[in-house]
Amino acid sequence: MTHLHIIDIVVIVAFFLVVFAIAAYYSRSAGKNTGQFFLSGRNLPWYIAGTAMVATTFAADTPLAVTELVAKNGIAGNWLWWNMAIGATLTVFFFAKLWRRAEIMTDVEFVELRYSGKAAAVLRGFRALYLGLLMNAIVMGWVNKAMEIIFHVTFPELNSFLLVVIAAFTIAIYSSASGLLGTARTDSFQFLFAMAGCIILAIIVLNLPEVGGIVAMKEKLAPQVTNFLPKIGEISAGGVTAGVLAIPIGAFLAYVLLQWWSSWYPGADPGGGGYIAQRMMSAKDEKHSLFATLWFTIAHYTIRPWPWILVALAALILLPRAENPEQIQKENPFLYEKVVEAYNNQELLKSDIQFYKSAEFQDLYEKYENTVNPGVMYPKLMIKYLPVGFLGLLIAVFLAAYMSTIASQLNWGTSYIINDFYRRFVNTNADEKHYVLVSRIGVMLMILFSLLVTKYFLTTVSGAWIFILNASAGLGAVLILRWYWWRINAWSEISAMIAPLIIYPIAVYGFGMESPMTLYPIVLGTTIVWLVVTYITKPVEEKKLIEFYKRTYPGGAGWRHIQQLIPGSRNKSGFGKLAVNWLMGIILIYTFLFGIGKIIFADYLFGGLLILIGLIAAIIIYLNLSLADRKK
Repeated sequence: MTHLHIIDIVVIVAFFLVVFAIAAYYSRSAGKNTGQFFLSGRNLPWYIAGTAMVATTFAADTPLAVTELVAKNGIAGNWLWWNMAIGATLTVFFFAKLWRRAEIMTDVEFVELRYSGKAAAVLRGFRALYLGLLMNAIVMGWVNKAMEIIFHVTFPELNSFLLVVIAAFTIAIYSSASGLLGTARTDSFQFLFAMAGCIILAIIVLNLPEVGGIVAMKEKLAPQVTNFLPKIGEISAGGVTAGVLAIPIGAFLAYVLLQWWSSWYPGADPGGGGYIAQRMMSAKDEKHSLFATLWFTIAHYTIRPWPWILVALAALILLPRAENPEQIQKENPFLYEKVVEAYNNQELLKSDIQFYKSAEFQDLYEKYENTVNPGVMYPKLMIKYLPVGFLGLLIAVFLAAYMSTIASQLNWGTSYIINDFYRRFVNTNADEKHYVLVSRIGVMLMILFSLLVTKYFLTTVSGAWIFILNASAGLGAVLILRWYWWRINAWSEISAMIAPLIIYPIAVYGFGMESPMTLYPIVLGTTIVWLVVTYITKPVEEKKLIEFYKRTYPGGAGWRHIQQLIPGSRNKSGFGKLAVNWLMGIILIYTFLFGIGKIIFADYLFGGLLILIGLIAAIIIYLNLSLADRKK
């Protein structure tokens, strides 16, 4: 069992005291009405709203997931999520201001702002339950599962799931008390605290004699492990640490050309949505909304991953691991069977049977665990190498990351269920105090449901991630175009949500396809379906479209039909500058991402050049935004 020093315990307790103090301070204001509870009174400055977005995406599972990607495919393995920066930047410039301008409480409420009739009401209620309850529970489930792994490594003799239950209900208590008003502030504190802890761990492990610093570490690893770009095509690994992400051209194009815009994914929704839209709508004004989303995108993709990547690279040197389980089986076939049995039945490890406590078994077990589940290497480094006080700090860091994500998911998911289902269809005439009370009860029920999903339904994080991406492929085009094309209606969105659920299993079980190649038939088939449905169903009522246009002013050729119905209306979309800002934003993100990486690996000249290019892109964005403000 991990024995914490009194200093470690003090650090963890101090962390919880700060979090609860923040929640208590904002609890009274959050209880005034649902606008305060779910949107912080629409008064968040950009740096708080943006940092809260980053904190939500920094969950307990992310350091583990990055460690697994690096262990299997080198640094380039992160392209499996780095590609989403293209869509995130699109959201910054084309959608952030529109979401704030809409003056709604949730992105699901947008449905009845944009569409009309019974179909809109049905879609709103369905999305509230589908996203707010089912999808949200899956997301919280994999975060719970990651925290369970961390507890298993740090406290092996305790019931790790029970610890997750205690932590989860602790979060539910302060989240239900302070709403987004307090959650956004605690998120900001937790993010800064968590990043500081991760940086400290990276510095400590890099300076261990076995690693010897950045330069020596790079020399000890196979060259391709530290490549930032994937190899297009198949390669053969030359050793335990010689893996690098090799993507067939079809899969690479699926990631770069399809995934970032076609699939709904929490935190990377096409056109914004979910808790990202919630933070946009909680910002002080449109300008704060845009800068909050820009800061989030920069921090999320360029700053956040590097401490985790460095720790993952150090783990490849410090901890035993094989290229695959078959290599371990060849070392000791008999012992291997016992290792696999114990891995699938953790209770054996906690038993008094001396065989499972022998050094030979323990060594082979650790090697097997690191091979089949490389993510566990991150918390193992914490336990093995952190001095007194710092271990408590890093445990608190993981709790901070876990708490910030779960708190935000709880607030976001409950906002759907209360505002877009309960308030809209069940109890429409209650006062604000009633809705706040029901919201607080909803938070507690939501955490209970997510724990049930974690315990009984969720088997792997990667499986849940692949399911969500494929089950929403093709929907992204509707989520984007509903802002910029008047002809999109509720049936377009309904059909785009249903079609992937039918096409995905056909592609997998009928044709034996695997993700991401499944994206091709799903996106194509879904697009055909929703386009056909759009043209064979009635358009949204003109009165509703005119009201929506006057409220949000999205502009563009897709609204020309409606603009002609509004006296004195002029098309002021500014799409040219928006497109330039989007392109510059993409350049900014990727040059900063790789520039920081190059500087970390002591390639100062190339790294500095990339940073300089990124700064030029940032200046162009600033000048364009300033010019747009002066023209208002």
